[in-house]
Amino acid sequence: MTLSIDLNCDMGESFGPWVMGQDTEVLPLISSANIACGFHAGDPGTMRKTVAAAIGNGVALGAHPGLPDLVGFGRRSMDITPQQAYDMVVVQVGAMAATAASQGARLNHVKAHGALYNMAVRDPVLARALATAVRDVDSSLVFYALASSDMARIAAEVGLAVAHEVFADRSYQPDGSLTPRSRPDAMIEDPEESIRQVLRMVTEGRVRAVDGTDVEVRADTLCIHGDQPGAVVFAKSIREALAKAGIEVRPVTAESLAA
Repeated sequence: MTLSIDLNCDMGESFGPWVMGQDTEVLPLISSANIACGFHAGDPGTMRKTVAAAIGNGVALGAHPGLPDLVGFGRRSMDITPQQAYDMVVVQVGAMAATAASQGARLNHVKAHGALYNMAVRDPVLARALATAVRDVDSSLVFYALASSDMARIAAEVGLAVAHEVFADRSYQPDGSLTPRSRPDAMIEDPEESIRQVLRMVTEGRVRAVDGTDVEVRADTLCIHGDQPGAVVFAKSIREALAKAGIEVRPVTAESLAA
């Protein structure tokens, strides 16, 4: 059986005259796009253009809901209730679904952004609110969650197909969580180091934590951050390494997860 992995990237995060990321260059290199929905980044025009560009590149469409924090780019934690989180996700996923439908396409998945994602990893009640919101909008959508986390387990309990997500450009803690961005060792900036981490996660289901211990992970989808300066270099290097290792890059779908 041929190994495969979905390669996803957060994008559509420009806002008005502010340009973020390298979407045009990255899109041909990935299989799934997580498109900002206007809360942490993005705007209606950027949403429309990014959906069109993703369709043109044969890339699966995903909603990327975040906290209402344009200044902080959605990476600052906020004190929100589960009901508020539910409402935020319903509105953002609904808007992105409508944007896709206006171009004859449909959403494939949902991945929470930044602080909202990390808050849900730590808080089971919040994780359930996010997953329930996605299910209530469209139960056929794939829910992206941190690999082997309670967030992933809860989304499955809610009834969603879950893609366990690993990261190419982030370091890991011994408990399987991502190293906080406030730490200097949070980001992996060396493409070769990233490739070694990626290949081990995909082929062995393990990742080396910052303390040197091994953590077991399930790798359905692999994230590259589009706002990272070296995003294009990372994406090209990883695609080449995956091809050399005989690993196919393709979108993850509810059907493929059930197979």
